[in-house]
Amino acid sequence: MFKRSSGVLAHVTSLPSPHGVGTMGKTACDFIDFLADAHQTYWQVLPLSQTGFGNSPYQSPAAGSLNPYFISLDELYAEGLLTREELLSAQVPFGYVDYGRLYRERYPLLKKAFSRFCKSSPAFARFVKKGEFYDYALFMAIKEAHGGASFDCWEKPLKYREPSALRDFAKTHGEELLFWQFVQYEAARQWRAVKAYAREKNIKIVGDMPIYAAYDSLDVWKNPELFKLDGELRPTAVAGVPPDYFSEEGQLWGNPVFDYAAHERDGFAWWTARTAGALRNYDYLRIDHFRGLDRYYEIPAGSPNAKNGRWVDVPHEKLFAALLGKVNKARVIAEDLGILDDGVYELLEETGFPGMCVLSFAFNGEKDNKYLPEHIEKNSVCYTGTHDNDTLVSLLKNMSAWDKNNFVAGVKNSLKEMNAGGNADTDEALCDAVIALGFACKAQLFVLPMQDAARLGGEYRMNEPSTDKAQNWSVRIEEKYFAERTAEDLRSLAEAYGR
Repeated sequence: MFKRSSGVLAHVTSLPSPHGVGTMGKTACDFIDFLADAHQTYWQVLPLSQTGFGNSPYQSPAAGSLNPYFISLDELYAEGLLTREELLSAQVPFGYVDYGRLYRERYPLLKKAFSRFCKSSPAFARFVKKGEFYDYALFMAIKEAHGGASFDCWEKPLKYREPSALRDFAKTHGEELLFWQFVQYEAARQWRAVKAYAREKNIKIVGDMPIYAAYDSLDVWKNPELFKLDGELRPTAVAGVPPDYFSEEGQLWGNPVFDYAAHERDGFAWWTARTAGALRNYDYLRIDHFRGLDRYYEIPAGSPNAKNGRWVDVPHEKLFAALLGKVNKARVIAEDLGILDDGVYELLEETGFPGMCVLSFAFNGEKDNKYLPEHIEKNSVCYTGTHDNDTLVSLLKNMSAWDKNNFVAGVKNSLKEMNAGGNADTDEALCDAVIALGFACKAQLFVLPMQDAARLGGEYRMNEPSTDKAQNWSVRIEEKYFAERTAEDLRSLAEAYGR
C-alpha cells in the first residue's frame, strides 16, 4: 500500500495564522513546504468537515462539508472580496482557537465577501447547478432562521422535510441558500489548490472519516430512516464505547446509531457515497473507530454514561462488498484501536486494510504487547500517539514511578532488539528514543504528531476523550516550532531509517 515512508499529523486548525485558526491558504502551503524540507511524504489531518456542537471535527453538521473557518481570508482579500481593513480586523492574538469568537465574527465577514462575489460567474453557476450542496445550504439556512436550534425543534413541516414546506422556505430564502453554497464553493476551491500544491511537493494527504454522523446534522435530517430514531426523530440508542483505557465510565459519544437493515435495503448507498466523497478530498483515508464496522456498542438514549450498553453485529460482509465495489481499498487505513476481538481481526484480514500501532501503548511491561516496535508488522501505520493521546513529553512527565520504570525498561529493550540508536537516560532522551523506534520499525508508514516532533507538553494535547475541556480541538502550534531545526531532525531520521 505504502512505500516505506513517514509523515506528520497536524490538523489545519493547529497551523499558524494571524486569524484565529489555521487555514487552507498560505498556512497550509507553508506547512507543506516544511514537510518537503523535512523529507516527509505524508500529511495527516483530522476531518476537514464543518464543526458543530463541542467544536469537534467528529461531530459535524454535514459529513461531506468543508469547514468554513478554514477559508483563507488572505485569499478572499486577494480576490477583492474583503477590504484590507476587514482583513486586519480579523487578526487576533495567537492562542487556542476561540470558537465562540469565530462564530460571532467569521460568518458576518464571509457574508461581506459573498456580497461582493460575482454570483453569475460560470464556475459558481456550474457548482450551484450540480446541486451537491443544495441540501447542505437548505439545512444551514433553516438552522440559521431558527437561531441555531437543532432540527428536531423546528416546526413539523420542516422537521419532517415536507416538500411543499422546503419549497416555500427556499423561495423566501434564496440569498441565504446561495451564501451557504458559496461557502462550500470557496472552501473546495481553496482545498483543491492546497492539494495541487501538495502534489507539486510530492506530499500525499491522509484524511479522516468518522464512522458516525452527528445527531443534529444534514445526514440525519435528510436520511432519518437510516438511523435508530423514534417517531419524533429522536435517537432511541446512541454510540460510544464501554469502559476502557481512556475512561472508567466508557465514552458516551451521543451519535445516533445506524439501522443497518435500512442501509442493507438500499445497497449501503449512503456509506458508499460518503466514503467516495471523502476520498475525493484526500489521497488516503483513515476510517475512525473501525471496530464499529464489525460490531458496534450502543447505549440506550438518555443514559448517564456508557456502562450499560450492548454490542450489536454489523452485516459487514455485505457492507464491505458494497464499499469495495466503489472504493479503492489501497487508499484506506483502519483505526483499529480500543476493545478488539477476533471479528475485528478477521475483518482486517478480509479487507487487507493496514491497521494502526501506537507506541504510547507499547511499553507497559508486557513482553507480548503487540505495539512494541519489534512486533509491529509491515502492513500497518505506526504512531507515537493519536489526537486522543497526551503528548510524549506530558505522558512521561505524569507517569507513576511504576509505569515509568516499565516504560524505560521497555524502550531500552526495544532499542536493543531493533538495533536503533539512542538511550533512555533522561525524559528528553526517552522521547527521542521512542520517535527513533517509530522510524525504525517495520511499518510501511510512520506518522508523528507535530506535537511530538516539536517535543511539546500537555498544553498542546489536541483532545482528552470523555472530557469537555476548553482546550479540546482548540490547540494551535506557534510558527517557531516549524523551524529548520525540527525539519532537520525529521530529515535525519527519515534518511537514517530508509523512509
